[in-house]
Amino acid sequence: MQVEYINPFIRSTTVTFDTMLGCSIKRDKLCMADQVNERFEVSGVIGLSGRAQGSVVVLLSQEVAVHAAAAMLMMEPSEFDGLTDDVVDAVGEIANMVAGSAKAELEEFQLSISLPNVVVGHPPDIRFPSEVKPIAVTFDCPWGPMALKVGFTPLPVMA
Repeated sequence: MQVEYINPFIRSTTVTFDTMLGCSIKRDKLCMADQVNERFEVSGVIGLSGRAQGSVVVLLSQEVAVHAAAAMLMMEPSEFDGLTDDVVDAVGEIANMVAGSAKAELEEFQLSISLPNVVVGHPPDIRFPSEVKPIAVTFDCPWGPMALKVGFTPLPVMA
């Protein structure tokens, strides 16, 4: 996977948090996915298919997930008792927004995106296609640790 393929997902994540959640985040480090060591208790996973296949994963600490759900539902974070169903649903919706927005910038791959799956627990057991080396981006977020992992491979065009 080429590094520039991750830029639409970085932009999409930043815009989603800024406009939909009212939380300004900034890209931190870009690295191979296996180099990210923070604790992420909830992950929104979107599968990509079409002329490329792979996954996009939005990884959030419990603190970020709760704050994001509170922002989406216009509630206070203290009204949630951990990773409730509402918090898990909010993470799925965030993953969907991130992938959907980035998809528009990757039209050349004629991508289809799956409905989001949410994985709760640390470490998450999320697997990418075996030939893919996923890339991770960590973000500086006032709510706590969060990251994005993107791993997909373009498929050959059939004549």
